[in-house]
Amino acid sequence: MPDLSFLQQALQAFAGIDEENFALSEPLWLEKRYGKGEYFNEYKNVCKHLGFIINGIFRTYYVDPETAEEKNIFFFSDQQVIVSYKSFVLQAPCNYHTSSMTDAHIVYITYSSLEELYKKSHQWERFGRLIAEKAFNLAMNKAEDFIFQTPEQRYTDLIAMHPNIVNTVPLYHIASYLGIQGPSLSRIRKRMAQK
Repeated sequence: MPDLSFLQQALQAFAGIDEENFALSEPLWLEKRYGKGEYFNEYKNVCKHLGFIINGIFRTYYVDPETAEEKNIFFFSDQQVIVSYKSFVLQAPCNYHTSSMTDAHIVYITYSSLEELYKKSHQWERFGRLIAEKAFNLAMNKAEDFIFQTPEQRYTDLIAMHPNIVNTVPLYHIASYLGIQGPSLSRIRKRMAQK
């Protein structure tokens, strides 16, 4: 079994899960290592796991059926939850892929194990509600950012959320996430470097 002390601290901070309630979950966490390009969840599959990233970067992306172009939607990195939120919460097929962009290491829990925890503990029920709220906020923020923010502001927010991403991920993936072309991202980076 992996050392889960870092996870206990993260869940205490995120959802107020105390030591006694965390202990209920300890035997339910599993660990997995990913090679670059391996899927956490694939298009049309139901997401059955919620993970916590020990290290590595994942992306969620959509493949345009007409052009085969990949469009990045979300990134997940160290010490963050990774899950295909809508698919996981509804236990319905996913509309996109989630795969590792680097070698990665996670611990994860299954949907059925979380359901059991919800029945046993109000703190775990609260965790489930907070995960659903986080998913909603993530989706709304992403949509609103495209309306209200400039690409430069979106880039700044991305770096704040994933500090190591520019040193690890090819820039065309970042441009795709920002909804811009590579040359535009280069100009943004150049302007920011001059400030």
